[in-house]
Amino acid sequence: MLEKEQTVTDRILIRGGTVLTQDDELGELPNTDILIEDDRIAAVGKDLSADGAQVIDAAGDVVIPGFIDTHRHTWETSIRTCAPDFALITYFADILDKFAPAYRAEDVHAANQWGALECANGGITTLVDWSHIMNTPDHADAAVHGLQDAGIRSVFAFGFPNTSLQDWWFGPDYGGSVERINGEEARRVRSQYLSDDHGLITMALATRGTNFCKPDVVRFEWELAKELGINITVHVAMDRFGYTKGQLTALRDMDLLYPNTTYIHSSHLTDDEWALVRDSGGNVSLSPQIELQMGHGWAPAQKASSLGIPVGLSSDVATTSSTDQFTQMHAIFASERARRHEASWNEGLDGNVATPDLITVRQVLRWATIEGAMVAGIADRTGSITLGKKADIVIIDGGAVNVAPIIDPVAAVVCAADISNVQTVIVDGRIVKADGKLVASLDGPRRSVEASRDYLVSKVDPQPGWLVATPATPA
Repeated sequence: MLEKEQTVTDRILIRGGTVLTQDDELGELPNTDILIEDDRIAAVGKDLSADGAQVIDAAGDVVIPGFIDTHRHTWETSIRTCAPDFALITYFADILDKFAPAYRAEDVHAANQWGALECANGGITTLVDWSHIMNTPDHADAAVHGLQDAGIRSVFAFGFPNTSLQDWWFGPDYGGSVERINGEEARRVRSQYLSDDHGLITMALATRGTNFCKPDVVRFEWELAKELGINITVHVAMDRFGYTKGQLTALRDMDLLYPNTTYIHSSHLTDDEWALVRDSGGNVSLSPQIELQMGHGWAPAQKASSLGIPVGLSSDVATTSSTDQFTQMHAIFASERARRHEASWNEGLDGNVATPDLITVRQVLRWATIEGAMVAGIADRTGSITLGKKADIVIIDGGAVNVAPIIDPVAAVVCAADISNVQTVIVDGRIVKADGKLVASLDGPRRSVEASRDYLVSKVDPQPGWLVATPATPA
């Protein structure tokens, strides 16, 4: 809790929390202080002195690095929960072929701002925005401005338009798209907004890859990313219709296995393909709740970790599931342990012997924080509570009725806590949530996103169960 007698300064002292640094050298530190100066972590230790600092009393609370969401289509926040029962193939047909072409630039801005504010509220301090709604230059500008207005750390993954499935996903006769990402627009966004690779918002390229594009399109987009000096993030090996064996092999044969590429979902990679990810310096972003719910396949976090491949967690789409990191941690912890339990049963393991090789809560918290930062390409500045890194920090209320009493603080975060327990959120040294409430005013952004919802819903045939939309008050 903020001590009210303190004035706001460029120094913040978090006092007396249980600090789960995710720094291998610092470890887990009980009754520990953190001093923030400007945007950086200046000190971590006991009984720190900081005259004139704004003090946050974290005694009894758990302090963690901010969560990293490594893959979210943030523009879909305007149509949250419109498709709870959809499988992936239905999502393509209804969301990407009906809703997406109807989006105006103002809808993208409203969704990105509201979605990023949602992240801050839930303790997500970095968002990788996989933005495949670049229907016009105004759409691209609106997407960036929405992230800027929300004020959290972001990686803006510039993508392609979604104006029809045939043009942008499946191509003529489902033979692969012949449409390319707009290189001139990508260059403009890079130079106009995102030229600083250490800024609060940086840039990546959201590509479709060898299962959705002709080889010349794939090569153009990979080489565009190389020209711009940004990382690639691409969906691979998901569901039956979206899974083509040899995606990674095809990239290898084209000499396009770039380091630091993020392979999203990766549910059906073969052992040979996993080796290509590892040996090329790639990483994976997994959306366990969505992958289980929509039919992509299992979220293979344990497989990736066993190969030393960084794992990040993500929420993917607000149309169909919760978009917070607590949901993703619960889903990955349960599903990956369930798979091991089932394998042990099928292997005939003695029932009196515990299932071997189960993932742990500490692995899960790493995936949600420091390894997520590795996936996002920003682990040099965030993802752990480390001296000199950016101050992206979250305080979890340890006295809440669903968290207390705490025995294992990591288990308290991974297994017990939820969004309601996110007490304080600091991004880049700025307090964006204090005493359980966002600092930003929500009235204007909420009116905008509700007006966007009403407009977009009016453009498609309603689904059973949808509420009748009422006109929103103009923002």
